[in-house]
Amino acid sequence: MLSNDELEANNRRFSAAFTGGRLDSPPARKLVVLTCMDARIDPLRMLGLRDGDAHILRNAGGRASDDAIRSIVISQQLLGTRHVLVIHHTECGLFNVTNDELRQRFAGTLGPGVARMDFLPLGPDVRESVRVEVQDLRRHPLLAADTRVQGYMYDVSTGRITAVD
Repeated sequence: MLSNDELEANNRRFSAAFTGGRLDSPPARKLVVLTCMDARIDPLRMLGLRDGDAHILRNAGGRASDDAIRSIVISQQLLGTRHVLVIHHTECGLFNVTNDELRQRFAGTLGPGVARMDFLPLGPDVRESVRVEVQDLRRHPLLAADTRVQGYMYDVSTGRITAVD
């Protein structure tokens, strides 16, 4: 675990060379990337993007959860984004598990409050999980009518993305 001193020293180095203060708030590419929180994924680098190009939304599994939808709506309505990429990845910890399995696994640590939690687990097929998320977003009534939604699978062992129809 990083200490506060390490984090602050890292930030001092970062801020010494920081030039992002001149970036506009709306993403330059009008793009939203919805992907997993997995630490092996660096959305900007893997897509050849730079700071200021896109909004990056991350959660466990890269799911179009209520909060992800909320963020996409705000991104579209206040900042003009119109393109959404959904990127799921190989070796995701939410594949091939159920809510019941996760609830049982966490109950000993978290107690009974976890009994009603929906962890939004994914099915056994990465491509199918992307298809479902893309279709749900395309049909969502709060997303702008001209929103382009595309899906990809990211391979954590090769760094490659593959389009999912």
